[in-house]
Amino acid sequence: MVILKTSGELAKMRRAGQISAQALQVGGEAVKPGITTGEIDRIIHRFILSQGAKPSFLGYGGFPASSCISVNEEIIHGIPGKRVLKEGDIVSIDVGAYIDGYHGDNAATFACGPVSAEAQALMDATRQSLMAAIAIAQPGARLGDIGYAVQSYVEALGYGVVREYVGHGVGRQMHEEPEVPNYGRPGHGVRLVPGMVIAIEPMITQHSPALHVLANDWTVVTNDKGLAAHFENTIAITDDGPVILTQP
Repeated sequence: MVILKTSGELAKMRRAGQISAQALQVGGEAVKPGITTGEIDRIIHRFILSQGAKPSFLGYGGFPASSCISVNEEIIHGIPGKRVLKEGDIVSIDVGAYIDGYHGDNAATFACGPVSAEAQALMDATRQSLMAAIAIAQPGARLGDIGYAVQSYVEALGYGVVREYVGHGVGRQMHEEPEVPNYGRPGHGVRLVPGMVIAIEPMITQHSPALHVLANDWTVVTNDKGLAAHFENTIAITDDGPVILTQP
């Protein structure tokens, strides 16, 4: 069941989204050669707590960290640890914050120093596909329209769209209905109405979208070792159009 939010609930979600966005920004600023993914996670963790919030991810389904940090061929759910970042890596950070009963959720992929033109192009395309999807998220549109906006944009550039993992509703629970795929048919799927809050999160691969999960039962990687990028925002559907709740 899709849970619609009141204006009061959206105000609380905006606060959760702001903290999530700021935590993502802080994490992204820490991305540099020589730092470990574990150190970045600790920076994010401390920031979220400093805002009076709790990390949404820590302990969720047994996840052992406050953020997912996925490097290069890792698509999502990378577990922060001893991995040392090097120049040329691309680093996807996914983070959420919980405060006053509600969650925020967002992600972005950051360059670790100068990166290849191919890596930069992938990141740019993934970010642009998210923006295209947000622009489509008007009252009366359907989830298939959102998915098609992502899929058509990136596939025209030769990239792959991950299908096994999708966006989702957000609210009192970090993952609520509906599912928000990054592929679809225009005019199909659940209709968007004011009060809906969804996380749109394109997960795009440099080549084939074929994937597998590592032995840690969390980290999802491309089969062909091609790069992957991930961008996400939490969006409220309003009478005046989509509003990004995950703004710093």
